[in-house]
Amino acid sequence: MIGNHKRIWGWMAFDWATQPFYTLGLTFIFGPYFADVAKNLFLSQGMSDVAAKAQAQSIWSIGQTAAGLFIAFAGPVLGAYADSTGRRMPWLVGFSVVYVVASWSLWYMVPNGSALWFSLIAFSIGFIAAEFALIFTNAILPSLGSKEEIGRISGNGASLGYWGGVLSLFIMLLFFFEASGGKTLIGLSPPFGLDGAAREGTRAVGPFIAIWFVIFMIPYFMWVREKPVPNRQGGVPQALRDLKASLVAVTKRPSLFSFLTSSMFYRDSLNALYAFGGVYAVLVLDWSLMSIAIFGIIGAITAAVATMIGGIFDSRFGPKPVIVTNILVLIAVCTIIVSMTREQIMGIALPAGSSLPDIVFYICGAAIGGAGGALYAASRSMMVRHTHPERPTEAFGLFALSGKATAFLAPALIGFFTWLLQSPRLGIIPLIFLFLISLYLLRWVRAEGDNQEWSASPLPAP
Repeated sequence: MIGNHKRIWGWMAFDWATQPFYTLGLTFIFGPYFADVAKNLFLSQGMSDVAAKAQAQSIWSIGQTAAGLFIAFAGPVLGAYADSTGRRMPWLVGFSVVYVVASWSLWYMVPNGSALWFSLIAFSIGFIAAEFALIFTNAILPSLGSKEEIGRISGNGASLGYWGGVLSLFIMLLFFFEASGGKTLIGLSPPFGLDGAAREGTRAVGPFIAIWFVIFMIPYFMWVREKPVPNRQGGVPQALRDLKASLVAVTKRPSLFSFLTSSMFYRDSLNALYAFGGVYAVLVLDWSLMSIAIFGIIGAITAAVATMIGGIFDSRFGPKPVIVTNILVLIAVCTIIVSMTREQIMGIALPAGSSLPDIVFYICGAAIGGAGGALYAASRSMMVRHTHPERPTEAFGLFALSGKATAFLAPALIGFFTWLLQSPRLGIIPLIFLFLISLYLLRWVRAEGDNQEWSASPLPAP
């Protein structure tokens, strides 16, 4: 019998194993590299510099929008079906295989942009697989401890994941990512005969993410076991009926409904910040990819520390104050980002060549990492306080739905505003309003959840 201590460590291994996809893939290595390649491709096709940058950001937003829509529609159905059949691990294994293949395929994003759309599709598929696997992993969280312990466990797991992001980013910077002249940060050529001039070190981020996952998911598959759950008959039709009953029940639970709606907006906005932060640095501040990678290290370290601290506050005061505080931080960050160029900040002119925009954006990166990490962990903890104990996968499928139902909205709004205003900087404006909406909706969320209302939402008969 595997002890609960090992089971908790095995569960936390998932965050460590998947974090490089978000740290290296979405935000700090592949995302900015994709934007840089796309921009150069559009420049070679005769676009102006401004138009090429706007088009590069818009193309990146298309992939995020499409992936978000698919996750939003399919996630709750998968969760309901898994709960109905009592089997979750086969789904996790299946999505893990898709994740590994899709991540490895990022290798084919060559500098001339000929694989632009293939790479965008591969990244989107990998993102979908990672998010679906997360649904099944989060469903295990309620069984790992008491209500008071869940916040700390969620925070520690997320913090461990961010430390994995930090380590993976260091490895990429020191041994693979080409800084200048085809050499890495410490002056080495990329290993294994990789051609730095062809950006093969940077493109190795895909295989690196895949291999990292395969190695570090071993503790998960060794120590995390499914508890026997009766197989409810009816297959997909019964799962859809159960899901419909749950959706109807959500509308009768004001606290849960308000939380899911609020998280729909703030998680959408946060994911957009992750997805477009590095892209913004390339297109607005003209940062090199190495500067963005250092920015990533700062953000990831801050996230790891702040998430652990957030977990402590969650255990002591509950998740709601943690959520509110971090949304306020992210509103402030977005306001600063929108108001800043290389020439001015908040309307205050800067001397030519000022490094202040760089310093401010490094601080913003640390704030995004810290607030985002703590917000993510506290949101999982709050969802546990609203979860029916016998339908955890479906509950976190709904949680995924709330995070993805409008996942197309923030990227689409960024893409639209970027196109309309011809400015990647002003394209961030919609995020401020989405965070404000989410903050307003939290006023109806009970700090202790609505556990006492489980009895009002009974399961359909088997």
